[in-house]
Amino acid sequence: MRVLVTGAHGQLGHDVTTVCSAAGDDVIAVGRERLDVTDRALVHAALAEVRPDAVINCAAWTAVDACEADPDRAMLANALSVRWLREACDIAAAHLVTVSTDYVFDGSKADPYSEWDTPAPASVYGRSKLAGEREAGPDAAVVRTSWVCGEHGANMVATVLRLLPERDTLSFVDDQRGCPTFTADLAPALRRLAVERRSGVHHLTNGGAVSWYEFVRSIVAAAGRDPDMVQPIRTVDLDPPRPAPRPANSVLDNAVWRLAGLPPLRHHLEPLHELVRRLTEA
Repeated sequence: MRVLVTGAHGQLGHDVTTVCSAAGDDVIAVGRERLDVTDRALVHAALAEVRPDAVINCAAWTAVDACEADPDRAMLANALSVRWLREACDIAAAHLVTVSTDYVFDGSKADPYSEWDTPAPASVYGRSKLAGEREAGPDAAVVRTSWVCGEHGANMVATVLRLLPERDTLSFVDDQRGCPTFTADLAPALRRLAVERRSGVHHLTNGGAVSWYEFVRSIVAAAGRDPDMVQPIRTVDLDPPRPAPRPANSVLDNAVWRLAGLPPLRHHLEPLHELVRRLTEA
């Protein structure tokens, strides 16, 4: 497969590039400096030149609170860019796989969200990503994921490991629940969607729903420290408060993947321990 990976310098794009290369694909991996996906002319020119079989779009503006202050930039980066990619993919006969988010839901549902639940984003970021899903069109694969962590980027695991030498206690919210997802497992799933040219919305997360408080306790324990150093707080007690609302329930039911008979991603504790080892041994 000849595959174009956008956002290749991010933590997910990095691992998608690695996975595709290891599988023997002809990979063209581009970051923003080589392909600004918000520029329609550049996108069309790139795909006309590369003529990929598939595009795995990992490019996005994921600064949730910054999006709240600049909705036009969020819509350009997360929605219109997908329109440009879809247009160019249609011309090149390339299959588009694009990544979305749990933030397309407001988090008010008590149970996990399936692919057929009606989105209701509460933040600018969520609205921009939902718009991007719609711009992808019916033939693309849209992957909603959550709480993404990888070796090559900023994420909760890296943050906690950085804070451990500096703090005696840590405080994290216990009223937001989701499924931590690791790029080491998500990246091969994205490639599979590209190879098999699957379409429609897919929820893809590692197994095991937890609160941020519980997840951080697991990170601390994996690093060999006492998890009791982590204290629970409520979202309303965050100081300073976050500009963008967070969904209280971000748990995604991977129903389409499961009902299609595809193997589930591992429980998150397994890749968590692998990632902590890699980051602490680096």
